[in-house]
Amino acid sequence: MKLGMRKPSVKKSLSAITTGQVKRKVKKAAVPGYGKKGMGFAKSPTRSVKNKVYKKTTFSFWDLFK
Repeated sequence: MKLGMRKPSVKKSLSAITTGQVKRKVKKAAVPGYGKKGMGFAKSPTRSVKNKVYKKTTFSFWDLFK
């Protein structure tokens, strides 16, 4: 498991801002449970737990300026 700072990626950041935003709006309108708290755990518990641990053990480059 990774510890420490995540490697920043400009390409992924830009994609999340532009394409990701549109996709999230469409999915939220079409899928009833999309974006609700706890739905990730209901869909895939193992993946959800791994993501939660990763999020707590790493930090972003931009978190240094907060």
